[in-house]
Amino acid sequence: MLSAMGMEISGKLHVINQAQQVTERFRKREFVLELADNSRYPQFVQFQLTGDRCERIDDFAVGDEVRVEFSLRGREWKSPKGEVKYFNSLDVWNIERASGDTSRNDDPPLPQGPPPGMDDEIAF
Repeated sequence: MLSAMGMEISGKLHVINQAQQVTERFRKREFVLELADNSRYPQFVQFQLTGDRCERIDDFAVGDEVRVEFSLRGREWKSPKGEVKYFNSLDVWNIERASGDTSRNDDPPLPQGPPPGMDDEIAF
């Protein structure tokens, strides 16, 4: 675990959904991890990739062990009737194989981090 806004967890991919165009400017792709901290009672937790990150899960398959870095997000919504509801989301900004190898074949691993002089592309 990193901090309240930047966390990481490992688990097995249980479901990978197709990307959804929610609005003209917002696209998301949800997936579910099986967390087996207690094998009698596994937990199934849904995460989401948004925008350009939706394709980051293309090289993975159900059953793969992965490590996910994510941010916990929450928001308040007020209905037209005045009812207040709260929503949470687990927004993923990185996903990799649990072993740390992000390649799907026998190619050598790519260097970590951006090329020299390039800024990280983390947008929330």
